[in-house]
Order: sequence, then structure tokens, then C-alpha cells
Amino acid sequence: MNKSTLSLTLAGLALLAAPVHAADVAAGKALAEASCADCHGDDGAGDDDYPGIAGMAVEKFTRAMQEYQDGTRTKNPKMTKEAKKVSAAQIADLAAYYAKLK
Repeated sequence: MNKSTLSLTLAGLALLAAPVHAADVAAGKALAEASCADCHGDDGAGDDDYPGIAGMAVEKFTRAMQEYQDGTRTKNPKMTKEAKKVSAAQIADLAAYYAKLK
């Protein structure tokens, strides 16, 4: 492989590794207020029936939402239904918002 082919290949791989959606905390907050606060509370602290998600790591939040979407996680039918309504970009926004809460 010559130098120019290698450079182009590496540049292409770098573009693929770049995030597709930069998370928007403000959009996450708006979506949380509209869709999540009824169960998880305005501050994401949860209660006896619903877990707290404030301060949750982005990776953990994202994984949980993806598991609800793909049917891997099924313990809460309401959450499964709600998770299927959001896009990957909206999950990133929600994850960024909840990660910032304490």
C-alpha cells in the first residue's frame, strides 16, 4: 500500500470513528421534561417505583435505552414502549442531560 492510499484509508477511518451526533443537553432537558419526568421526576431522582437516573453515566444510560429498544431488557413494559419512541440522537441528548444532573 502506498503512502497516499494509506493516508486516505486512515482519514476515512477517522471520519467513521467521529461521533455522528453531538449531544445537545438543552434538547435532552426538553425531552426529559416532556417524556421522562412523569416517572423519574423533574430532577431524575426517581422514587420507590422508578429508579433514579440523575448522574447516570452516558454509556450506562445509552446501553439501557438500547436494551429496552431491542428487547434485551424487558422488566418494565412502559419503559420498553417509551424507549422505542426515541431516536439514537434523542437518546444521546437525554444521556448528556441526565449525566449532568446530581
